[in-house]
Amino acid sequence: MMSKTKTILCYGDSLTWGAVPGGVRHAYEDRWPSVLNEELGLDRVRVFNESLGGRTTVFDDFSVAANRNGAQTLPTVVDMHMPMDVLIFMLGTNDLKKYVCGNVTAITRGMGRLIEIAQNHQYFMDISAPRILVVSPPHCVQTDEPVLSDIFVGAIEKSKEFAEQYEALALQYGCGFFDAAKVAKASTVDGIHLDTANTRLIGKNIAPTVAKFLNT
Repeated sequence: MMSKTKTILCYGDSLTWGAVPGGVRHAYEDRWPSVLNEELGLDRVRVFNESLGGRTTVFDDFSVAANRNGAQTLPTVVDMHMPMDVLIFMLGTNDLKKYVCGNVTAITRGMGRLIEIAQNHQYFMDISAPRILVVSPPHCVQTDEPVLSDIFVGAIEKSKEFAEQYEALALQYGCGFFDAAKVAKASTVDGIHLDTANTRLIGKNIAPTVAKFLNT
């Protein structure tokens, strides 16, 4: 049994933020971090969703207004939420854009850098680094949407490489791993984002893995 309220931080992109395919944003209760919180118990766990559409692992994208470089903003976000028990990373999809990166091996190195930042952060006093869960995002799918299909050209096959490389990375750094592509599929509306049912499926299915983290 958990004796105190646990804190979980989700650090992701629009798939975690809750972007609606062809729309704006899912209702709060339908975003997968919210579903995760409900599954684990609202009275025992607090799940914070610090996600941003377009966020990458470590790469700059100056075609948009906000800072999308996940490595640059992570230390501030960690300071905001410490102490935390679990930190969940689900990033990499935006890195598949050719003008950003487009190479899964390089993207995996970017994820590794995020893990290093979190594990080696200067935590206050006796606060320990959180346990880290690396999530491989759902695969990109075919779409007739002209803008994203052009921006993400070649991403369908490359997105299928994430699971193997991220799982090996998680093992290397002593992190947990979860493959969201096994439980959720992107919408054909835009080929990237998740409908309500699929974003909820991530929260429901990732819950047992996170619960093990909290109880060990």
